[in-house]
Amino acid sequence: MSMTTVPTDTAITRLLEQFRAGTPAALARAVSIVENHRPGFEQILAAQHALVGRARRIGLTGPPGAGKSTLTTRLARIYREQGLRVGIVAVDPTSPFTGGALLGDRIRMEDIALDPGVFIRSMATRGSLGGLATATREVCDVLDGFGMDVILIETVGVGQSELDVARAADSTLVVLVPESGDSIQTLKAGVMEIADVFTVNKADRPGADRLRHDIELMLGLRAGSGKPLRRREGANVPADTSAETAGTWVPPVLQTVAAENQGITQIIEALDRHFRHLEQSGELRLRRRMRLREQVMEIVEQQIRQRLWRDGATLAWLDAQLDRLEDGSLVPFTVADMLRAQSGSLLTGAHYTPVTP
Repeated sequence: MSMTTVPTDTAITRLLEQFRAGTPAALARAVSIVENHRPGFEQILAAQHALVGRARRIGLTGPPGAGKSTLTTRLARIYREQGLRVGIVAVDPTSPFTGGALLGDRIRMEDIALDPGVFIRSMATRGSLGGLATATREVCDVLDGFGMDVILIETVGVGQSELDVARAADSTLVVLVPESGDSIQTLKAGVMEIADVFTVNKADRPGADRLRHDIELMLGLRAGSGKPLRRREGANVPADTSAETAGTWVPPVLQTVAAENQGITQIIEALDRHFRHLEQSGELRLRRRMRLREQVMEIVEQQIRQRLWRDGATLAWLDAQLDRLEDGSLVPFTVADMLRAQSGSLLTGAHYTPVTP
């Protein structure tokens, strides 16, 4: 008896039914389809788009070895104690041999990996700009639509990824270590701009107080005071937050020893305060609207690349222009204009029908 292959749309419909029923296996499969952009991924995203926006998205970034995974685990455990469901998306460098992630987050997060209220997905960067996988935000949308209350996005923390994670999250926690006490990390304008909360992890090491002072000094310079932000009494109390009452968020600079579970509560409190600030100021809606705008732009760019560079006729036409490009009778900009002008129908044709939720 011959076996019949189930059509993709039927299989996706069944998957979505299981997804809405809260089946963990359906979530894992949906995430895999979306992450790898397999057939049907657009239907999955379209089917639960109306449900997106309920989960808090918290990004964690910082240099390698700063203890981000340990800190992520500690935060997840506290959120679970509060009765919240937690999704974790850990973006790691891609192996040049297998294409998979180099680091095993399920091993590093073994304390929570078996918790049914926690879903962990390790994603490889696959060479995407800044180390943050292109599909990260889409995977977060799937977790959001499934009903996760908090989504923790941990990035590899090199290059442009700090800026990428800021665009993917509502709140961004920048994790630094005393080894970066030479202020190189502190002086990076991008990090200073995207951090909503700072923490100096491994604060039991020499240089932690100096690094904290350097960060507060840079925040003071950015605020125009030229002085470090005034810290209130207490070893792990954030700097004076009087500016928050005036509608301006002042990133607190905290200290943690994540391996010893020290300072984690203060991180939770700071993130909660920041989220309330976003809601009350209207910034939360603005950030999420910008995220939707950027998502549409990314989709258009991906579709254009795929449709152009997977079309045999287009590639053959481009190859035919190489002689004239080589001898200088054509310039690349002219060829690009010609290609765009003749590819209108290829770029504008519809290619899928969204599934109604």
